[in-house]
Amino acid sequence: MTTVYFIRHAQSDSSIHNPFLRPLTEKGLRDCSLVTNFLKDKKIDAAFSSPYKRAVDTIASFADQNGISIKLIDDFREHETISDNYCDSDYFPFIQKYWEDKDFKIPGDESITELQNRNILALKKILKEHKDQNIIIGTHGMALSAIINYYDKTYGYNDFLSMVKMKPWVVKMTFDDDLCTQMEFIDLFAK
Repeated sequence: MTTVYFIRHAQSDSSIHNPFLRPLTEKGLRDCSLVTNFLKDKKIDAAFSSPYKRAVDTIASFADQNGISIKLIDDFREHETISDNYCDSDYFPFIQKYWEDKDFKIPGDESITELQNRNILALKKILKEHKDQNIIIGTHGMALSAIINYYDKTYGYNDFLSMVKMKPWVVKMTFDDDLCTQMEFIDLFAK
């Protein structure tokens, strides 16, 4: 069995509009210790991440403390959307269209299907190359939601909404080859 811990990044600074360079906030940096503490006894063999700074920085402290290098995988990047600068009242109705029709997109964006396909292809490659290992993957809200939806078709827009403010957030998936046999949502803030 292969275990993958998907780590959704900690709180990032939305005033920085370049999604590739957006850093974590002070709170986000502090909350990275929740990730490090959670992972400390998980016997992690390999670490991967979206190339976006906020995803890398969320797992960097754990990786550094444990002598694990983080391999950046471009296909784990967040949903490519021109809507990153929308306020919540405009953004969420816009994103709902994507979940209602997974092939919907406007010019310059990618559909949920495209997002899901590139993330799943990257994941399957890792599962093949790291069979029976414990892995962490630094990721994002829409990307992680698309991965979850691939393995659980009932996971949709309302589930995405309920997790959208949970930063950082962990989803543990257990795989037999590339078949997901178990999924567990972990709230790092729960006492």
